[in-house]
Amino acid sequence: MSDFPVSRPVVFRAKILAALFTSFGAVGTLPSQAAEPLQQAPYGTTTDGQEVSQYTLKNTHGIVVKFISYGGILTDINTPDRQGKLANIALGFSSLKDYEQHNGSIHFGSLIGRYANRIAAGRFTLNGQTYQLPINNAPNTLHGGPDSFDAKVWSVQPVNVPDGVGAELTYVSKDGENGFPGTLTTHVRYILDDSDALHIQYSATTDRDTVVNLTNHSYFNLAGEGSGSVEHQIIEIAASRYTPTDATSIPTGELAPVDGTPFDLRQPIPIGKSLRSSHQQMLWGHGYDHNFVLDNGGKDKPGFAARVIDPKSGRVLEVHTTQPGLQFYTANFLDGSVAGSTGKTYRQSDAFALEAEHFPDSPNQPKFPSTVLKPGQTLQEETILRFSSH
Repeated sequence: MSDFPVSRPVVFRAKILAALFTSFGAVGTLPSQAAEPLQQAPYGTTTDGQEVSQYTLKNTHGIVVKFISYGGILTDINTPDRQGKLANIALGFSSLKDYEQHNGSIHFGSLIGRYANRIAAGRFTLNGQTYQLPINNAPNTLHGGPDSFDAKVWSVQPVNVPDGVGAELTYVSKDGENGFPGTLTTHVRYILDDSDALHIQYSATTDRDTVVNLTNHSYFNLAGEGSGSVEHQIIEIAASRYTPTDATSIPTGELAPVDGTPFDLRQPIPIGKSLRSSHQQMLWGHGYDHNFVLDNGGKDKPGFAARVIDPKSGRVLEVHTTQPGLQFYTANFLDGSVAGSTGKTYRQSDAFALEAEHFPDSPNQPKFPSTVLKPGQTLQEETILRFSSH
C-alpha cells in the first residue's frame, strides 16, 4: 500500500495537497463509535481467470458503499431518504459477467484512465513525438481506449483512517499500454467517513512524460436505482463557463459563458428543464454531455462543484473537488438494452453522472489546464461525494 508521497511536486497546481493525503480529517466528522472494518467477499472470476472481490465500506450512520476490484467499480451506494430508508442510488449490474460484457461502453461506477473523456482522433503530441491511441468512440478515443482502467483488476488494501473506513486500490499501467507513454502507477483511495462523505483520492506517478486524467464514472439516481427518470431532480453546478464541442464531442477550445444557454445551472433547476432544448450543443450531445469549467475548481482543497436534490425522497448529493472540470452527463445512450442490478432496464435520463476531471482533449488544447505528468511529480486530486437528506 502506498503512503501517497507528498515530498514531490504536485502537477496541475502550485501547492502540495499534503493535508489531503497525509492526514485524514480535512472534512468535519461526527463524534461516534468507530466505523465497521473493511469487508471483503468473493465476486467471481474474469474470463481470463482473475479472481475479483467485492469490498464493503459502512459508516456509523449506516451508509453502505460497495466496490469491486474489477475496474474499481462502485457497485452500490446505499444512502437514507428523509425517513431514514436506505436505497441504492448507483446504477450497475448484478454480476461480474455483465460488467465485463457491457461496461466497456457504459462504464457504470468505474475508475477511468489513463485519460478520462475524449482525445481528438486518438492522437496527441508530447515532446515532439506523436502518439496514436486506439479509436473506440469514432473518430476519437474515449476514457483511455478499450480495455483500459475500467477493465483491469486492481489490487486492494485496507486504509486505516480515523472516523471512517477506507481502501486503497492500485494499478500499474505499463509503458505503451493503449498507446500512452510511460509506466504509470496509480493509487485511488475510497474513504467513507462518519460525516457521510465518500472521498475519492487519486495519486499517480510516471517514469516518462505522459498525459493523465482520472475520474470515477458513477451513474446516480437519488430516488433509487431503477426508479425511472431523473428529470425532476434538481441540479446546481457552480460553473460560469463551459467548453462547447464540435459534433464529435471534442472541445472547440472556447471557454464559453453559460449565460442565456441550457448550461446555466448556477441556480437550482430541474434536470429535465432544458434537456430537450434545440440548442445546437444539446442536439450534438443528445442531452447534457458537457464539461463545465468549475468556478471553485483547480485548487488545493476540494471546492463546491455541484448539488443534486431529489424532492420526492429528500436525498441530496453534493460534489466537492480539486479538479478544474465537471462532466455532466444525462445517460443519453442508455436505450433499454441492458437490465440493471435489480432487473429493471435503464433508459435515457434514468440517471446522471458528475465526472470531476480535467477537460476533454487537453493534450491538444494548449489553453486548457495541463494534464502532462513528468517523472518526479505526483498527480494528486480529490473528489468528495457528500450524502444527506432534507
